Amino acid sequence: MYGFINTCLQSLVTEKFGEETWEKLKASAEVQDAFMTYTVYDDIITIKLIQEACRVLGVSMEAILKLFGEYFFKFCKMSGYDRMLRTLGGNLTEFIENLDALHSYLALSYQEMNAPSFRVEKAADGKMLLHYYSDRSGLCHIVPGIIEAVAKDFFDTDVTMDILNMSKEEERTGKKEHVVFLVVQKSHRELKRAKPNRKQDNQDILRDQEAMEAAFLRMKENYLSVSVCPVKKSHWEIVRSIVMFGKGHLVNTFVPVYPEQLWIEQKTFCNAFPFHIVFDESLRVKQAGVNIQKYVPGLQTQKIRLDEYFSIIHPQVTFNIFSICKFINSQFVLKARRERMPEAWKSQPALKLRGQMIWMEAVGCMIYMCSPKLRSLQELEERGMHLSDIAPHDTTRDLILLNQQRLAEIELSNQLERKKEELRILSKHLAIEKKKTETLLYAMLPEHVANQLKEGKKVAAGEFKTCTILFSDVVTFTNICAACQPIQIVKMLNSMYSKFDRLTSVHEVYKVETIGDAYMVVGGVPVPVGSHAQRVANFALGMRISAKEVMNPITGEPIQIRVGIHTGPVLAGVVGDKMPRYCLFGDTVNTASRMESHGLPDKVHLSPTAYSALENQGFEIIERGEIEVKGKGKMTTYFLIRNLHASEDEIMGRPQSLPDRKEASAPGGQDSKTVAIMRYEDSEPLPPTSDKADASEEPTPEGSSVTGQDSVEAADRQPSSERTQTPHFPNDALPSAFCALL
Repeated sequence: MYGFINTCLQSLVTEKFGEETWEKLKASAEVQDAFMTYTVYDDIITIKLIQEACRVLGVSMEAILKLFGEYFFKFCKMSGYDRMLRTLGGNLTEFIENLDALHSYLALSYQEMNAPSFRVEKAADGKMLLHYYSDRSGLCHIVPGIIEAVAKDFFDTDVTMDILNMSKEEERTGKKEHVVFLVVQKSHRELKRAKPNRKQDNQDILRDQEAMEAAFLRMKENYLSVSVCPVKKSHWEIVRSIVMFGKGHLVNTFVPVYPEQLWIEQKTFCNAFPFHIVFDESLRVKQAGVNIQKYVPGLQTQKIRLDEYFSIIHPQVTFNIFSICKFINSQFVLKARRERMPEAWKSQPALKLRGQMIWMEAVGCMIYMCSPKLRSLQELEERGMHLSDIAPHDTTRDLILLNQQRLAEIELSNQLERKKEELRILSKHLAIEKKKTETLLYAMLPEHVANQLKEGKKVAAGEFKTCTILFSDVVTFTNICAACQPIQIVKMLNSMYSKFDRLTSVHEVYKVETIGDAYMVVGGVPVPVGSHAQRVANFALGMRISAKEVMNPITGEPIQIRVGIHTGPVLAGVVGDKMPRYCLFGDTVNTASRMESHGLPDKVHLSPTAYSALENQGFEIIERGEIEVKGKGKMTTYFLIRNLHASEDEIMGRPQSLPDRKEASAPGGQDSKTVAIMRYEDSEPLPPTSDKADASEEPTPEGSSVTGQDSVEAADRQPSSERTQTPHFPNDALPSAFCALL
């Protein structure tokens, strides 16, 4: 089938059941995303789509096909075939009888089209029988949908169709299914609406009749001198019939006039109709037009059979007088047999004729009035023919010229469709690549900051009154680096950081950066939240658990980490034009680093402000005591032990143990899986301060302050002279690996 059919089915499902249903149906049927109008597709694709539609929508095949038939008629009208369909016939019978002619015309554009055939038969009781023939089995239920929609729309008639018989037609060559429908036309709504105006109509008719009689008297005098015609009617009868024909409500009274004899000689007839054949019941050729004799010389032989030189292409019936009479209302396409042509002509394409069969009862013969079946001037040349071979009155001349232009338009349309499909695929791939790029960008910068930078805007810095910053490093990292291959260090750090990255999604904290073995995280930036300290504390406990799953490449034992946490105000902003980073500035960053460097292995070290933020929040905390902190003097610090109200599964975000936890996707890494995000009581954003500063330390223009979720967030792990000169403390096994690396 052509892509037009599949496009119609796609439009039906999308309009009636939604775009999601079509996507689901398309995926289950495993078909392509789009169909091109003039491209031929395998029938299996259409059948699979219909079968999947039945399964997905839970309806029967008959219901789907009938619905498709109704929509197909509507789709054809929307596609520009409305006027063509409307002019096929004046009633439903004529419409159906001319469907084959319509298909024959459409075959000029859709050359590979394999359309069904229709034949109308009047039953003895006056009811109409519709015979449907098709190569495709199982699709007959489309016909009632189409015919009922046509009857209602074009002829204002209600129609019911029932299947009387369904069989395989043996006499037909190639056609498989033969279905007979009983067509019952019900009441005409138009007649029902006309009943209330019957009196007014009667008055109009009387006035028309009076005016007509007056016209008769005037015209009788003018036409008494009409010359004698070889017909049986009088002059007055001719005048009366002309006048009656002109009245709209008397059209059906028209009676044709036939001459007593045919006033044309044989030679003139054969020249005027150069493509015609007369044959009898045994298919013996009695007469042929001059040009058909020219291109099929064998027809000049006396008593030859028509089926010796031609085969029937459409309708696909056996070549005998009975089958031809059966489809007398159909257009017949005959193809010349190549083996009966002169030797010099066998390399040329075979001649095809298209026309009408008319049975002449008086002489017991059939006349085939036809024309060459040609789609373009190229086909005319290939057969060695010229336009002059076609009779001047034959519209085939105009059809060839017009179709030549239409074929060019179809080819252009094909090219546009192909380009459109290529652009659609490229656009889809571009969207995928854009998504990858955005995912990578959002992993490096906060989303709202990245969006502003993409738009070319300057990102203003903002002050956060309170947030919680965490630093961590690996104990004895310097010794590990000295004793291992670089690739082993990379694998160890990748495994550790992937686990840490996953935890940032669980507790919704922001990863600022990593330098060597140092890992920096902040809570409450860029989105201010009241539970920033609890989030970072739970993240630190999760880090300690995850670190036990990462092995030291030297000893094969789990690595140990130091963690330091501090709470306080920061200033956040973007620095740099090349590889811009969102950094944190302020003493809070320095103090958090000191907590990490003065911490102990496998301990979470808290500053006094971090302790105050976590006090009475359900955490077990012990006091470490007063220690000397470089650049800060003496400070009373604490160790975070555990969360009294959360299990290890909750802290690690293991969804199998938490069916009520909502899921989120972790960013990148080998441990990036679906995670459960831990819930916090206070997750409402806090209003940011109105203080602001430019990342480049220039005054921020008025009105550019960062508010709400646009608050600037990030942390700068830039090495300072203070942070790189941390002394060796007695309770520290080694200086901070972060400081050693710097």
